[in-house]
Amino acid sequence: MSDALRIALVGNPNCGKTSLFNHLTGTRQKVANYAGVTVERKVGQFVLPSGKPVRVLDLPGTYSLNATSPDEEITRDVVQGKIAEEGHQDAFLCVVDATNLKLHLGLVMEMIALGRPMLLVLNMMDEARRRGMQVNTQKLSERLGIPVVETVAVRNAGIESLMSALDQEKFAAPHTELSGLTGDTHQKIDTILNDVVHFVDHEDKRSDFLDKIFLHPVLGLVSLAVMMFIIFQAVFAWAAPFMDGIETFFGWLGEFIGQHISHPLLNSLVVDGIIAGAGGVVVFLPQILILFFFILVLEESGYLPRAAFLLDKLMFKAGLSGRAFIPLLSSFACAVPGVMATRSISDPRDRLVTILVAPLMTCSARLPVYALLISAFIPAKMVWGVFNLQGLVLFALYMAGIVSALIVATILKFFQKDKSQHALLMELPSYRFPDIKSIWIGLLDRAKIFMKRVGGIIFALSILLWFLCTFPQAPENAALPAIDYSFAGMLGHLMQPIFAPIGFNWQICIALIPAMAAREVVVAALGTVYALSAADDDAVAQGLSTLISSGDLGWSLATGLSLLVWFVYAPHCLATLATVKRETGSWKTVGFMTVYLFGLAYFMAFLTYQIASHYFG
Repeated sequence: MSDALRIALVGNPNCGKTSLFNHLTGTRQKVANYAGVTVERKVGQFVLPSGKPVRVLDLPGTYSLNATSPDEEITRDVVQGKIAEEGHQDAFLCVVDATNLKLHLGLVMEMIALGRPMLLVLNMMDEARRRGMQVNTQKLSERLGIPVVETVAVRNAGIESLMSALDQEKFAAPHTELSGLTGDTHQKIDTILNDVVHFVDHEDKRSDFLDKIFLHPVLGLVSLAVMMFIIFQAVFAWAAPFMDGIETFFGWLGEFIGQHISHPLLNSLVVDGIIAGAGGVVVFLPQILILFFFILVLEESGYLPRAAFLLDKLMFKAGLSGRAFIPLLSSFACAVPGVMATRSISDPRDRLVTILVAPLMTCSARLPVYALLISAFIPAKMVWGVFNLQGLVLFALYMAGIVSALIVATILKFFQKDKSQHALLMELPSYRFPDIKSIWIGLLDRAKIFMKRVGGIIFALSILLWFLCTFPQAPENAALPAIDYSFAGMLGHLMQPIFAPIGFNWQICIALIPAMAAREVVVAALGTVYALSAADDDAVAQGLSTLISSGDLGWSLATGLSLLVWFVYAPHCLATLATVKRETGSWKTVGFMTVYLFGLAYFMAFLTYQIASHYFG
């Protein structure tokens, strides 16, 4: 697309910029990282009515070009043309929230001062009108010296006008009356707003009403707890029929392909290694997408910043900041973006503590392990006729991670020299209905990422694990299953004495090794190990969960509970540790995180196994 029109979206956080990007590009977008940093780079494509292609770059949100974080530095450098890989931008679309022009025009004034070709996108105009605001866009355009287009990105309104403006190239270096205005930037903005904006009603009654509930010190915390509880109930209840269908499909696929492969080793590789490995992980995709759906809805609705504000005092007592809430919530999906999201925390002390406790949030990669063990050991029954017991246990596991993170942060607080307080200053956006298209695109991206992991890392590890479990092959007249004589069997038996006090057998020890590359692999690894160590094919034909719950694998309830607790605390995948290294620049931090998490995992699993063994046998 060398002849494409190159534009970049720039704006404050919560201005609707990402929704606009999604409506313009749809699924024709790619996400990567900028060279040498972990800042996300989103580029998409679309075609104007005239047929001219457009390349659009979605820059990280920033309040000012005076950068104070890595995200803001990228935006500043692209605007100033300092990033070679982005090259020259034909125009910048400055997206602003029409309901909060006083704050958002500050960045626009900085862009105007640089003299870049611009087009002002006045977003959320429906909300502005609902509040009784009347904006004279023609006069605003004249005062700023740049074209202005009204949009409502979440409803696709104004997109045609925006595309028409781009088609006609209604953007150029600003020519303004600003030079005739006296005073600093804030005074200039006030003068412009007094001239172009008329307020009929200053109150946002809907937001005021909802804030009385969600920001109330008691009702707010109760509402947050109820929302989280509903999410974890839904993860099990809604996903069940989809998971059953996926299990049935992969079972049929294994049988069908297995019938056409006569060579025993090749049959084992394809059926026990590839199909069983991939199927054992794909089955949990519905649960992961349901979790992401709720997170995206909360983000789109404008609730997340309020939750951060609500929890600020509580989190401060634990040595954290309210700004840590969003990175920690992101870690429920994946610790990698959670650690990266700590860049929004300006205080280095608070940022480091948040990074250190982020792995204690239960990421979606651990969900397959939880789901496997919960379905095996916890009966699928209702409690008090309302609550799913399995969902209750899942909720308890998530809460264990949250409580543990607060305790660890509190302990770390005592070792910090700087114990000063840092005020939480953040914008609370208007409540709004979630943008369905943005949620759909977000879920689609997450599904693609998950499937790439299945097709890439998990596929490769499944084959590697099959090889280690198959070779060297058992001698003639072997008394034990063939896997006992393999490389994996040797390693598992070597590790077993170390993990015996927490109830892990040698098969579990084998599965823990590839789990360091990707948490989801532990389910596929267990499936492969037990498929190759089973005494008969009928046992293999049963689902892994059924085998565990039936007692055929020799797992006790204490072992299942110990393994659940192990995965609450055990260090995240290698990708997370690599991200921590890139974000902190310190191997010492990575080493400390790894040691304390392994130590905590072993200690808590040991307590769980010994106590459960005493009471349940």
